[in-house]
Amino acid sequence: MRIKVEGPERKKSLPERLQEHPELWERIERMLDLMENAGGDVVKAAEAERQVGEQLQQLGQEVLQAWAERQNQRQMSYWDGRRGVNRKEKKTSTGTPATDE
Repeated sequence: MRIKVEGPERKKSLPERLQEHPELWERIERMLDLMENAGGDVVKAAEAERQVGEQLQQLGQEVLQAWAERQNQRQMSYWDGRRGVNRKEKKTSTGTPATDE
């Protein structure tokens, strides 16, 4: 089943996109295992709720970390491509000397 997305057409399917992010793929598989109670160890709703909460929190952290890394890479690429910008050298100047007045 494909969900139609409004706006620009998506070129890749969800599985194709998830293959580019194996850590996200694994997290989603763990959540599906929990939903299906694959291990057979979750009997009470309270335990299921606790585990779902943990999985969602970890998923959120991983997604935000990946987003931040991508944003950082985009910024570095942007600034690396600009002339007159040098972000890789350490400053050697100690400033201008103080004058005695």
